[in-house]
Amino acid sequence: MRLPLCLALACASQLTWGANLGQIYQLALDHDATYASALQAYKAGLEKRPQGLALLRPTVSLGASLSHASSEYSGLPSGYSQSSDPYGFSLSLTQPLYRKQNLETYAQSKLQVLQAELQLKVARQDLLLRVARAYFDVLQAGDVLATVGAQKQANAEQLAQARKSFEVGAATIVDTHEAQARYDLGVAQEIAGQNDLEVKQRVLERLIERDTPALARLDAQATMRLPDASMDAWVTRAASDNLAVALGRTGLEAARREVDKQKGGHAPTLDLNASFSDNHNQVVGLSGGVGSNVSSIGLQFALPLYQGGAVDSRVREASANLEKARFDLESARRQAILEARQAYLGVVSGNAQVQALKQALVSSQAQLKSTKLGLEVGVRTRVDVLNAQQQVSSTSKDLAAARYQTLVAGLTLKAASGTLAEVDLKALDALLLE
Repeated sequence: MRLPLCLALACASQLTWGANLGQIYQLALDHDATYASALQAYKAGLEKRPQGLALLRPTVSLGASLSHASSEYSGLPSGYSQSSDPYGFSLSLTQPLYRKQNLETYAQSKLQVLQAELQLKVARQDLLLRVARAYFDVLQAGDVLATVGAQKQANAEQLAQARKSFEVGAATIVDTHEAQARYDLGVAQEIAGQNDLEVKQRVLERLIERDTPALARLDAQATMRLPDASMDAWVTRAASDNLAVALGRTGLEAARREVDKQKGGHAPTLDLNASFSDNHNQVVGLSGGVGSNVSSIGLQFALPLYQGGAVDSRVREASANLEKARFDLESARRQAILEARQAYLGVVSGNAQVQALKQALVSSQAQLKSTKLGLEVGVRTRVDVLNAQQQVSSTSKDLAAARYQTLVAGLTLKAASGTLAEVDLKALDALLLE
């Protein structure tokens, strides 16, 4: 019976698999409502260019009419009247030759398309970060729950030993109460850990619109990577390549165009107009009726002289918005620099913290082992053992948190420099155990 059971367990372990970070991201890419909204906004933004281009192209219109007219005259023999049935059509074309505002609007439309593309890139980077944070939050919550469970089990063993020692008179009731308190605390922490894991899973499920699958876990031996350049180099990249900064630059240029566009309200306009009309009037009593064909082509020039001060007001408004865009760009640049520095320090200090906590965990485990041995020979108390177990548990949780936070800080650093992409998630997938 033992061999088939072992084979069944082996097969089950092969069938279980963990979705890695890249796979979760692909699910989020297909199901996240926030990104889907950004994608539709991008598609809408692409239409700005043809709308701007339309202002430079000719407009053609076709008109047609058909009516019946009847007239009766007074002072003439009774019943004298006249009726007619006029009909006809007209075709007209207008080609703008020079309209300053239309030219600036077209230039703005190309900038609006660029803004739409940048905003989609921002949404994609945001999705990458949200997926990574949600993914690692689930893993961290699972690690905390496992650590708390192990701590509770260790406390239960100490409680059982304390009770047995008290029954035989080898320990006081104080040891039993202390062990019972630690065990009860472990139960409470386990309940809180289960709730936290449930909440973190719901956050991930919101992104992928399905139940959280089994996730690939971080390899305990995985090495945290340090940034490949100095902090100053990353700050320089962020100040120039951050997507929010790029959006700010585009917004500034669009604001400049808006000022020129509004100033164009004082500029003259020149259009080419061409038209053709064919009209007929069928009059009762007149064989064949009357017809006319009229065609024309010419230039139309207009020079605005006074429009109630509206143009000057719009110029002042656009100029104020230009200054606002300038300050928005500076704010985005400063924020990008701050984010790059924070993320860089997060990676560097996080990596150092991981190394320190690894050594601290080894030391804590050695301390627990020696404390248990000291309890057996009578030089340590049961409270010392409980404290040592608590130290191991706390260090394990801190180590797990530091590892995940360091990985997220690395992604945040890439995002601050405007270079975060799917390939960065694939690099993290190499650190995961499926």
